Amino acid sequence: MGQNREKDVADIHSPSGFVEDGACTADAEKRPGHEVIRDYLKVLGNGPGVYRMLNREGAVLYVGKARSLKKRVSSYAKPTGHSARIGRMISATATMMFLTTETETEALLLEQNLIKQLKPRYNVLLRDDKSFPNILVGGEHAYPQIQKHRGAKREKGQYFGPFASAGAVNRTLNQLQKAFLLRNCSDATFDSRTRPCLLYQIKRCSAPCVGHVSEKEYGDLVRDATRYLQGKSTKVQEHLASEMAAASEAMEFERAAALRDRIRAMAHVSSSQGINPQGVEEADIIALHEDQGQACVQVFFIRANQNWGNRAYFPRTGTGADAGEILEAFIAQFYGNKTPPRQLLVSHAVDNADLLQEALTIQLGRKVDLLVPQRGEKAALVEGAVRNARQALGRKMAESASQARLLEGLAKAFALDAPPERIEVYDNSHIQGAHAVGAMIVAGPEGFLKSSYRKFNIKSETLTPGDDFGMMKEVLDRRFKRLLKEDPDRQSGNWPDLVLIDGGAGQISAVMEALGELGVENVEVIGVAKGEDRNAGKEEFYRPGARAFSLPHRDPVLYFIQRLRDEAHRFAIGTHRAKRSKAISATPLDDVPGVGAARKRALLAHFGSAKAVGRAGLTDLKSVPGISDQLAETLYAYFHEGDGSK
Repeated sequence: MGQNREKDVADIHSPSGFVEDGACTADAEKRPGHEVIRDYLKVLGNGPGVYRMLNREGAVLYVGKARSLKKRVSSYAKPTGHSARIGRMISATATMMFLTTETETEALLLEQNLIKQLKPRYNVLLRDDKSFPNILVGGEHAYPQIQKHRGAKREKGQYFGPFASAGAVNRTLNQLQKAFLLRNCSDATFDSRTRPCLLYQIKRCSAPCVGHVSEKEYGDLVRDATRYLQGKSTKVQEHLASEMAAASEAMEFERAAALRDRIRAMAHVSSSQGINPQGVEEADIIALHEDQGQACVQVFFIRANQNWGNRAYFPRTGTGADAGEILEAFIAQFYGNKTPPRQLLVSHAVDNADLLQEALTIQLGRKVDLLVPQRGEKAALVEGAVRNARQALGRKMAESASQARLLEGLAKAFALDAPPERIEVYDNSHIQGAHAVGAMIVAGPEGFLKSSYRKFNIKSETLTPGDDFGMMKEVLDRRFKRLLKEDPDRQSGNWPDLVLIDGGAGQISAVMEALGELGVENVEVIGVAKGEDRNAGKEEFYRPGARAFSLPHRDPVLYFIQRLRDEAHRFAIGTHRAKRSKAISATPLDDVPGVGAARKRALLAHFGSAKAVGRAGLTDLKSVPGISDQLAETLYAYFHEGDGSK
């Protein structure tokens, strides 16, 4: 979809868009939903497009696509014959919005983009859509680096993945270092080494930085590593075994032992992967299990006949969608920002499979097969993924039930009107006021919501260093100002039911002052102080206008609050340390216009330090690779302005 279509999508959210598209439903509040929908049939064509169903408040209930908008909408215009889920959706519909597309494939892509953006209640929604890490073997350096890579593939080199998690990549890299002795240090570190690092001592690197291995020998290691990652492990192991035998016959026992260790490391990688299918070279295995209105989708990544990990997803099922609809929505959203493999092996027939397959084929640039295997190795792989999905959903439901009991106990302990759906916990971190940060973590019925965590750099210049009360006030002021601006009617679910503060009466006063100045009401605030001797288990709780109190020592609610507070503390400390580390590693080059990360590395590699860059002459600066004459003059002027130098 091009820029014009994106503009159309943005325009249709405007109030004028609502008036134009909903003009024929001015009296929608007095009429049933199917009659409101029926009015649109007079103006709809038979082409493909996307439709939205909205309630009386203007909230989007459902986003759908259609090969023929008129035919699809007409199916909603009947008063009976719908499932309970569709019936509820129709009865709540007060107006509709439409956007036509040239093809049904475009409609599919637009539908999934709108679902991600609007999060309608009755749609299936993938709630975790992070990118996956890869292994990158560098392509520009004479001694390529092997490293974990996440994000856009801009660097030159060979990419292998995706892996299900950073942990899966780290485990594989750890074993690959043992097997192939490739370096993982940065180019700048490589260029500055004068003696081998610890990785060489523990036999994880061949030390090319100090010439312990020739460029050809290191190239052979890179070739073996890439062949192994391409699934040619048997040939690599056979080659190493023959080399080991030859070294042993030549009485080069130390080299033979090193080759033996490499073969063992490769065997360990293969055995630790668990699933290594012989007949499936490249595929994602996608299996669904449903229970009591909840769903789990397990995705296994098979690349080069190797299992590169799996991950469980728990999509919101749109209050009762069937298996085919869930998998269609999941696959369309999942590959919205990821490259699909050549095969998808799924556990259930997918709605609109031909359309989905066409969209994935266009995205990959080669044919993508969407299969529901019935027998053989592929069916066994899918069956294993279904088993994992069933077990993961069972664990998730047990955890959710336990979390629900804790939230009910929390509501009872603090006399709340109802168990909180969203808890926000705040903490500050600093060292005598330096590098001060505020942190917010979020928890709810499904546990910690890490995608909702936020960090706040303390910006006020009027605060006394170390003023925790002032810092907390600034954080709460910024947080709730944004909420008031973005969601004044509290419809998005981003408003907290309960705010927990790491602190006592002083912190509570600062928070209530901030909320009072903003006019924010009906938000429960509780302070958690460490209490006597600052020991865990003796926490005291503060509420506005009430005396401090404690909970019984072994109360599960107390342990729950401790976990919330400790998670906020962990997040705040981590944020503070990252800010402090960045400040420590900062150099004057960071402030020079036009000097980014790459040019900074080039300057430091050439001169050795930022101080040496500052002392360098104009001619020397111009000689650095990647530094233009104009930038060299900018650098020279930055460091020599006002000193009379020529």
